[in-house]
Amino acid sequence: MNDEKNAHGHVGPDWHEQVERAAARLLAGGVVAYPSETVWGLAAHPDHPAAIRRLYDLKGRDAQKPVQVSCLDRAAAQRLILPQPALARLERFWPGPLTVVTPARPDCPEDLAPGGRVGIRLPDHPVALALLERVGGLLATTSCNRSGQPAALTFEQARDLGLGDQVLPDGGYPALGVPSTVLLLPEGLILRAGAVSEAQVRAALTESA
Repeated sequence: MNDEKNAHGHVGPDWHEQVERAAARLLAGGVVAYPSETVWGLAAHPDHPAAIRRLYDLKGRDAQKPVQVSCLDRAAAQRLILPQPALARLERFWPGPLTVVTPARPDCPEDLAPGGRVGIRLPDHPVALALLERVGGLLATTSCNRSGQPAALTFEQARDLGLGDQVLPDGGYPALGVPSTVLLLPEGLILRAGAVSEAQVRAALTESA
């Protein structure tokens, strides 16, 4: 069945079936390009270190730059991170375009937490969430692009890059084209400006408990 495109994004009429195939690829050690509400991403399963290394190779990414972990929900995220008082104040932005780099649990894989910190995000996109649900709630992710180049914003751009073993359609929910804001905890330092403004982050962090 051919995919169809409408005014709101790239719609695969069988995208649920495609998500099932993509999940199987990831669980077998593959790499998948997938849509999010920010920009398109590349994903590997955290149980496959070789697949995570392949993310770096495909992008030409600096090995010192950690990948992000996309999480299905707060319970999935808590499997990786140590408690942080500030996180409760930031939960209003989840699911959504805020990535938090925070101290990792001792048992968090080093591939995900170099230097003892892990970057976590809860995406707000139906295709990404459906994929996460089928692979156990966690994926090692990075933007879908070659290092130094803009991230893919459409299915066509992601497909033409040829970085993933499979490219999922966006289900009619296009990317906004603005990356997630990246916040370092406990320092409260914004490492990258993005879709959540610094003013919004500061207001949340300084709110009375």
